[in-house]
Amino acid sequence: MAVNTLTDADFQNNIQQHDKVIVKYYADWCGSCKLFAPKFKRLSGDERFAGVEFVEVNAEENPEARKAANVDNLPFIATFRNGQLIKGEATSKEDFVVGMLSELAS
Repeated sequence: MAVNTLTDADFQNNIQQHDKVIVKYYADWCGSCKLFAPKFKRLSGDERFAGVEFVEVNAEENPEARKAANVDNLPFIATFRNGQLIKGEATSKEDFVVGMLSELAS
């Protein structure tokens, strides 16, 4: 599965359209974000999370999407169910993100 890149213009519509969404907030200057990107992409293809929409948002360029998850540090991972924020955490730990995905997918 692919990771879709969203902007403020399509963020709200996307999280409303999909039941389960995980969002990776990043910035171009963020080294940890760059290191985590391939892991996030790999997780998007994991069969356990087939029903989850994987999304990334440039936090610096999309303030409305950033506010929707109360982003306070990068990289920041947030899960949404039916358009509502479930959980948000500044992390680049794959095990933690897998835990968030498992909660969301169940």
